[in-house]
Amino acid sequence: MSKPILYYATLSPPSRAVLLTAKAIGLKLELRPINLIKGEHLTPEFIKMNPQHTIPTLLDGDDTLIDSHAICAYLVEKYGKDQQQLYPKDLVKRANVDARLHLDSGHLFARLRFLYEPILYYGSTDCSIDKIAYIQKCYEILENFLKDQPYLCGNELTIADFCCAATVTSVNDAAPIDEFKFPKVLAWLKLLAQLPYYKEINETGAEELKTIFKDKLAANRGK
Repeated sequence: MSKPILYYATLSPPSRAVLLTAKAIGLKLELRPINLIKGEHLTPEFIKMNPQHTIPTLLDGDDTLIDSHAICAYLVEKYGKDQQQLYPKDLVKRANVDARLHLDSGHLFARLRFLYEPILYYGSTDCSIDKIAYIQKCYEILENFLKDQPYLCGNELTIADFCCAATVTSVNDAAPIDEFKFPKVLAWLKLLAQLPYYKEINETGAEELKTIFKDKLAANRGK
């Protein structure tokens, strides 16, 4: 059986969430990098495969899947036989994981894009206090979820932790995490950092994105 093919970029938080999930379940993927800055996701060939022209995009046999949250859930269901706690079968537990995934897509990652995208692609210099505070409001939500538990959905690691952490660690320079206001968020990130594959898969890509953002903002301001 051929390996699933993942179109991805290391600087992409959603891509890293999928890579973390694959690593956690011991699944090997055929990796095909896409350069977002050069617009390789906007080629006719890629748009034909994924009309939403987003990464990650997964090809598994004859099937094409898009959206990192859906891909993470799919990989655990199909390939994570010994790691089902990452996306639990129990309906209540699964609904809670789904809710955190929607928190990432609808709030965390959406607010990262609201700050990053105009600067990375459209020459903006807008890194305003309002945009930063808008991101930091999400930390308040995470802090409350983590108040009495180590992970976002309880005492066990789930794909929701991978998705949300990949986003948070990609924007926590521009929107710092106050250690006094959000100690649980910082403890959660430290706990995830203990995973043997976490640094290689997530930290390197997160730092890459933050560096590109800083350089692009400086260049835009220097025009």
